[in-house]
Amino acid sequence: MSQAVFNPFDPAFRANPHPFYDALREHDPVHTSLGGLVVLTRYSDVATVLRSNDYSRDVEKSAKRLDNPISNRMRERRRDSAKSILNLDPPDHSRLRRLVSKSFTPTAIEALRPMVQHYVDAALEAAEQRVRDGGTFELIDDLAFPVPFLVISAMLGMPIDREVELREWSQVITRTLEPTTGLAELDEADAAFGGLLPFLDEVIADRRRNLGSDMLSSLITAEEAGDKLTAEELVTFVLLLYIAGHETTVNLIGNSMLALLRAPDQLNHVREHGLDSNAIDELLRFDGPVQHTVRVPVVPVQFQVGDRVIEVAAGERVLTSLGAASHDPSVFENPHQLDLRRANANKHLGFAAGIHYCLGSALAKLEAQVAIESLLHRFSHVELVGEPSWRDRLTIRGVDRLALAVAR
Repeated sequence: MSQAVFNPFDPAFRANPHPFYDALREHDPVHTSLGGLVVLTRYSDVATVLRSNDYSRDVEKSAKRLDNPISNRMRERRRDSAKSILNLDPPDHSRLRRLVSKSFTPTAIEALRPMVQHYVDAALEAAEQRVRDGGTFELIDDLAFPVPFLVISAMLGMPIDREVELREWSQVITRTLEPTTGLAELDEADAAFGGLLPFLDEVIADRRRNLGSDMLSSLITAEEAGDKLTAEELVTFVLLLYIAGHETTVNLIGNSMLALLRAPDQLNHVREHGLDSNAIDELLRFDGPVQHTVRVPVVPVQFQVGDRVIEVAAGERVLTSLGAASHDPSVFENPHQLDLRRANANKHLGFAAGIHYCLGSALAKLEAQVAIESLLHRFSHVELVGEPSWRDRLTIRGVDRLALAVAR
């Protein structure tokens, strides 16, 4: 590659960002993009920033104010709502995470395995019947989307009769996470919120009157040292769980299955040995569903690049490239090769690191494990049909169509 550049508008970058990440890491690892973002691609820099108290996740509060139509519009949209736990710093982040963390302990997540297995088996049975009737098996629509959607709906005690609308709303809203977001995408997201928020308000109001054993009831009644979620915090957190609770896992399942199909020796390894935690970590490292996250230094910071010291002022936006860091050859030998027995796969940054390490990581890993193992156990032959279709995204990376030929 002739030039190291971070350009999310480039179709080639979106189709496969790794050659661009490699060039940046080698030639300009602390890169200032045309949009003013400081882009980090070395593992050591990314891991340090994610774990450091010198950086804020609250971009709205900590970053230098940008005066342009898109930034102004996004500030207006956030003005009357509680901030997501994703965008808060301590002590607010610590308080919210403490209130909800009991629902995401390893024990609590492992208890969901029978339910996850039930939904996976039902999805595969329905897909197999369509194949018998002359139809096709499409991984995303037939397995990767319905299972996480049904699981998070069951966990929250949400109705599932508006699945099509909820999927559309979710995809429109997550589009605004992209660095290429424009006014048209914000308009579409506002319309999606206009449908989703009243739906959530109605479900929450009903649950307050009829508490049960589901996670939503637990969030409503959650209390720690006399502290509870406010009404606005509850809606924001349920919105996050509902969208992130299936959106990320859909891409994890899709990306992982594609990676295995393109590495037959690794697929055979799964058939023989299953998917242990290390193998899931390697799949997350190889092509994780979240490619980057932004932090803002609250004090001036420095980065060493060779003999140079690069200074970044407080308030600048720093984009930590999780995907690039997880392919850094100084940490991962042959990083572009999938190796489910990789000794240090758990060092990946696919779920970030530090206090913002993904709260739902154990659930996503469980769902991916059960879905992929069950698919390969049911069908002795699984083959990719044609080329996959990728979502036109950079932040949330994933295939949106993966046609398979399957046989017992």
